[in-house]
Amino acid sequence: MNTYLLVKWVHILSSVVLVGTGFGSAFYMFFVNRSNVLAAQSVVARLVVRADWWFTAPAVLMQPATGFLMAYWAGFPLSTPWLASSVLLYFFAGACWLPVVWLQIRMAAMAHNAVQHQTELDPAYWRYARRWEMLGYPAFVAMVIVFYLMVAKPNF
Repeated sequence: MNTYLLVKWVHILSSVVLVGTGFGSAFYMFFVNRSNVLAAQSVVARLVVRADWWFTAPAVLMQPATGFLMAYWAGFPLSTPWLASSVLLYFFAGACWLPVVWLQIRMAAMAHNAVQHQTELDPAYWRYARRWEMLGYPAFVAMVIVFYLMVAKPNF
């Protein structure tokens, strides 16, 4: 396998990990919050944070590194419309993701604290959960569009 194909494989794999982990984490967090089972919320919130550190964060770094390298090797200027759009949408998704990480860490701590002290969740948990969802929807849509642009490379 030549270097370009290896970098392309890492780029595709990291994009799948990025979107797949994000979608999976969102799925479990969304439904566990509706279960109102505090112990489950504590465990899932903690695991979602862990998944972000172990899988999402490395993929977030690999995407631009491999993407820019392949664009350079293929001779695509960064001003190419599909590429520029992909980069803007990627940074938009990242701007949504960074506060989501903070919210997840806080939610996991609140759920853990409530389990440890056998109390109800702090009302802030539910505010954070709403913000978490509101940031997650546009970030996910942006990444789906990036997937499309990455594959189709349309001429605008």
